[in-house]
Amino acid sequence: MAIPTVCSSSPNCSPTIPLPSLKTLHHQSLPSPTSKFGLSNDALTIAAPAETVALANAALEAAIDAAMESEEVGYELKRHGLDSRRKRRRKRRRGLDLDTVEQEVPLIMASSGHLTRKQEAHFCMCLKEGARLEAQRRRMAAALQHEPSLEQLATAMGIKRKSILNILRNSRESQKRLIHAYQGLIFSIASGYQDKGLSLQDLVQEGNIGLLRGAERFDPNRGCKLSTYAYWWIRQAITRAIANTRPIRLPGKVRNLLAKIIEANETLSRRLLRAPSHDEIAQFLDVPVCTVKFVWAKTRPPSSLDYVIVTERGHVKLQDIIADPNEVTPEQIVRKQHVREELERLLDTLSKRESHILRLRYGLDGLAPKSCDEIGCILNLSRERIRQISIEALTKLQHSSLVDNLKMLYIV
Repeated sequence: MAIPTVCSSSPNCSPTIPLPSLKTLHHQSLPSPTSKFGLSNDALTIAAPAETVALANAALEAAIDAAMESEEVGYELKRHGLDSRRKRRRKRRRGLDLDTVEQEVPLIMASSGHLTRKQEAHFCMCLKEGARLEAQRRRMAAALQHEPSLEQLATAMGIKRKSILNILRNSRESQKRLIHAYQGLIFSIASGYQDKGLSLQDLVQEGNIGLLRGAERFDPNRGCKLSTYAYWWIRQAITRAIANTRPIRLPGKVRNLLAKIIEANETLSRRLLRAPSHDEIAQFLDVPVCTVKFVWAKTRPPSSLDYVIVTERGHVKLQDIIADPNEVTPEQIVRKQHVREELERLLDTLSKRESHILRLRYGLDGLAPKSCDEIGCILNLSRERIRQISIEALTKLQHSSLVDNLKMLYIV
């Protein structure tokens, strides 16, 4: 028995669904049993597929309506997304064209956990914005001779006052997040420089400074990680901090060579089981021996002049037994006084103008020596005339008998 079509009971005529032919479970020759309500099993078998088809048509209509609504909503969302992206693109272009357009800086929301590449790039960008703001503040402070206000900074940078506060807060939050994320890296680097003049806490602090300095210069578009790039900045900050603990600062080249010499000394001491010589260190580093001796001498700490030395006669300070190279003895004072007196007698044998020219030319009055041009401007004479007068005066002094007394004082 076959049923070609079935129509649903909805008021509107819905499309009908063709059904395949139904095979009866029993042959036609067998009598079909009847139910207790007086209906045969064949009637029940036909009624059940009819109800199923009606439910299927209703579900199909609902699915079609839902699909149409979802397409409309998706189209609206897509259109809205395109419009919003176009608006943001126009705003960015307008901001690039007009430098005076006020920009809004978003605020970083605090989060925890491991930093992703995107978060690292965002935090580095916030540090760059903070550095740019600090540079602008310093320029304005130098020009205005006082600290600029937030309104002045906002006007100079072309952003709102609220954006200035957001930049400062984002910069501080970025510093905290980066330091917290790379605390293990900083500690591992700082632990290798212990017992070299700074405590571990100071080394970690210097490493934090190096991390922030490297993050300000980090470019995520180059393809390297922030940890790889900041490693050398952290190490440089720590080594410079250790070098600055010395009372006498050394140049960077000498400081690096000194570190190599110390490392070579430790290596050769373990290998030879004794203290190596300067020749062995120079051969190991392939540098001249004189360079090793010169740099090695700089490793000795300076001695205090108040250092007490114990002798048989008692305690003596180091400054009491070291002579001052600039100290003037009484004999030298008397000798200088005699030389000055003999020189005055020798100059008195010349005329007033000749004596004045020689005093200015050679700085005999304790002043700086002057050239012939400068003396000519003072005396209103030409440079050649000043030269002639000075030569004549020197010739007179050479033939004077008082020169012998002056020579004797210098020889003695």
